[in-house]
Amino acid sequence: MGRPPTGRPTSFDIAYAAGVSQPTVSRALRGDKSVSEATREKIKAIARDLNYTVDKNASSLRSQRSNTIALLFFEDPTPDESMINPFFLAMLGSITRACANRGLDLLISFQRMEDDWHMQYQDSHRADGLILLGYGDFTLYKQRLEQLEEQGTHFARWGSVSSDLNGTTVGSDNFGAGKLAGEHLIARGRKRIAFLGHADEHYPEFESRYQGLYAAMLQAGLEPDPDLQFDAITTEEAGYAAARLLMDSGADFDAIFAASDLIAIGALRALAEAGRSVPGDVAVIGFDDIPAASLTNPPLTTVMQDIKGAGERLVETLIAQLEGREKPDNRLPARLIERASTAHLAPAAPAAPRAPAPHAI
Repeated sequence: MGRPPTGRPTSFDIAYAAGVSQPTVSRALRGDKSVSEATREKIKAIARDLNYTVDKNASSLRSQRSNTIALLFFEDPTPDESMINPFFLAMLGSITRACANRGLDLLISFQRMEDDWHMQYQDSHRADGLILLGYGDFTLYKQRLEQLEEQGTHFARWGSVSSDLNGTTVGSDNFGAGKLAGEHLIARGRKRIAFLGHADEHYPEFESRYQGLYAAMLQAGLEPDPDLQFDAITTEEAGYAAARLLMDSGADFDAIFAASDLIAIGALRALAEAGRSVPGDVAVIGFDDIPAASLTNPPLTTVMQDIKGAGERLVETLIAQLEGREKPDNRLPARLIERASTAHLAPAAPAAPRAPAPHAI
């Protein structure tokens, strides 16, 4: 196939050397999964040997695309001035790599409710589509997503798959992850498990995690207590306040499942101030496995979301929209990272027998 090599290397030269068509070369260099992994690697190796680089201007003219994606962070309250949830900040690296592997440029900015994202990016041809991270209250955010759909904006977002509108959402199996957290606590003898985080339609990811915990307790023959659920957004201060309310309520509890690591870190501080030992009095588990989770005292057991897979899946979902292809599976599994905050407690050592008192002489 193809044609004999010419002077400056082109995609046709790679096609000739690989024995494939030029469109196959183009798809392979974009990381398109419709080309087998073996063929993609073969084509990439030939491209490297030929010192081939993609002519982005020519590619854009042919496709009428900018070969640029806009990544928009939703502003979150944070202790520092970053205004970016640390979980989403950790996802930035995987999204950047996924774009680089496909020869795409990445614009990074904030998303605000009052902004017209389609006007700033896709309609002005600055970007072919958007990746959205974070959203705050989903009942308000949903209106903006519906507006983007009506305007034909291409976008992919991280969030609750169960609240998805048209297959543009990539997210974790939050129900399964919540059930996993509940089973872990129950296996350690915990029966009165509190949940810190909203558990309604305003925060659907948190709601699914709570439902998973609820299912694990019912499965174990335990009766979930709705009075052990306290609302909290994803900040340390909200976690601290929710834990204080939990303790002030006088309710009996022996474990906390926090809807995020930041909430859990705030709860650990509140428990320490109240003289409650972790995991002696209360076992604590978080969600996200942000870097700070391993640095708490004690280190925090948590549920880790697939950050690397998330970035890859978000980029692939957006590209599939742009190319009119079927979107990839949008639900990613999560796994438990066990640390000291839910450790088994060693049974108390039996008291040593007392030596008999010496006989008086």
